[in-house]
Amino acid sequence: MSQLVTLPAGAPAEDILTVLVRDGALIITDLASSKEVDRLTSEIMPYVVATRPGQDGFSGFRTTRTGALVARSPACRELISHPLLHSLCTAFLKPNCERWQLHLGQVIRIMPGQEAQPIHRDRWAWGTHLKGIEPQLNTIWAVTDFERENGATQVVPGSVDWPDDRRPTEDEITWAQMSRGSVLIYTGSVFHGGGANTSQSDRIGLNITYTLGWLRQEENQYLSCPPDIARTLSPELQALIGYDLGSYALGYYTPPLAPGEGPEVVSPRFALTGEGSGSALGSDELLAAVAAQTTSSTSV
Repeated sequence: MSQLVTLPAGAPAEDILTVLVRDGALIITDLASSKEVDRLTSEIMPYVVATRPGQDGFSGFRTTRTGALVARSPACRELISHPLLHSLCTAFLKPNCERWQLHLGQVIRIMPGQEAQPIHRDRWAWGTHLKGIEPQLNTIWAVTDFERENGATQVVPGSVDWPDDRRPTEDEITWAQMSRGSVLIYTGSVFHGGGANTSQSDRIGLNITYTLGWLRQEENQYLSCPPDIARTLSPELQALIGYDLGSYALGYYTPPLAPGEGPEVVSPRFALTGEGSGSALGSDELLAAVAAQTTSSTSV
């Protein structure tokens, strides 16, 4: 049977990336403290308990999925902004984008009686249209202990290069068994799926994923965390959820104001600060990046 590599919380980012590129997934133990997980649980459980189960076999008839975590939970914001994950995103995603962003924040509760989820790739959120590029980096934090019996995530290490129609055999599947506060880090290309819960207790995980800044996010952060809430966040978190340009001329908008009462072309940040004027499509830094790419492509 395949096995997931497990590394301690203090492992160097370079070691984590080496395993991630090779296997597509690994576990980091005890990255969040018991106190942090307790605080997270107290903030999110009222929403989790009030969430209805899924309505189809893939989302799970005995599974709940609770979102809008940036708006609802300061503890979730801290994990979303974890320095280790940001360093991994920069190394793993930045080569293919000017800026990476939050793709999804969701609490997944697998309740007793839930069958195993079909094995899949998260990158299929965009269909199978993206070729030759890794679009995302994902995490599942253990809010409860993850055991095979309570629905620990099924993972197929080494499946990142498989064709989309390849299906794993039983001996190729393993389970992300980990203690509360540990985190499964995995790519958008590795095959995986929620496990079957044959126990008498819930399995609760915090699913936080990141993606290239030029792709549409799975969870619409602008609606989940609208401007009146986003204004209360740090500028770094505002940019992370999408209130910034994804590249030069990517994501700007025109405030629908009366003639002469506002600018015509501004960054999404204008919705939070009201600052900006003229018709600048992006920063000098983004423009320089586009110019460099244009020069490179025309000099070949």
